[in-house]
Amino acid sequence: MPQLSPAILYADDALIVADKPAGLLSVPARGEERQDCLASRVQALYPDALIVHRLDMATSGLIVLARGAEMLRRISLAFEQRIVGKHYCALVHGHIANDAGEIALPLGADPDNRPRQIVDAVGGRRALTRYRVMARSGDGDAATSRVELKPVTGRTHQLRVHLMSIGHAIVGDPLYAAPDSAARYARMHLHAASLAFIHPHTRVPVCFESMVPF
Repeated sequence: MPQLSPAILYADDALIVADKPAGLLSVPARGEERQDCLASRVQALYPDALIVHRLDMATSGLIVLARGAEMLRRISLAFEQRIVGKHYCALVHGHIANDAGEIALPLGADPDNRPRQIVDAVGGRRALTRYRVMARSGDGDAATSRVELKPVTGRTHQLRVHLMSIGHAIVGDPLYAAPDSAARYARMHLHAASLAFIHPHTRVPVCFESMVPF
């Protein structure tokens, strides 16, 4: 398997913005063979780097790391207060009928099939995703929609489960799409394309973008 290296898009004394490739963990997981991750690779260059948020292993795109504990506190607070602008791009199966809309379905862990998440109207946590269809192509089994996604909340697998729940699973998703989807495509087509927030030190608005690789 080829080495997957994160690209450092920006670095200063307060933060680092990295572009994670699909197939690389954000943080270490259980097992000696799953210690390689974006966090450890960035820390090899910047020892004080601390991960602020995560992307699923199969998702590519932008991740912010803080330089030290105080910057971690400030940036994490911005994420908690939902004042960070996050936009994703996905390619999904089928043609989404509406050009734009919201998916507001509570999510929780599937106790019988971890790490899968499910729509849970009783015990699930509030989850809200806004979407906009950018293009539709193909027909029949080959029909797809390219969508821009804005997660208002940040639940585990939120975008993946929300899209699957309205009948439009992400192309290549190994957990939520039909088995033949993951077999046909080399990767899951979900990418964290932009991040916008107030710089924790200078207090100036900053925005970072990453080209969608599919």
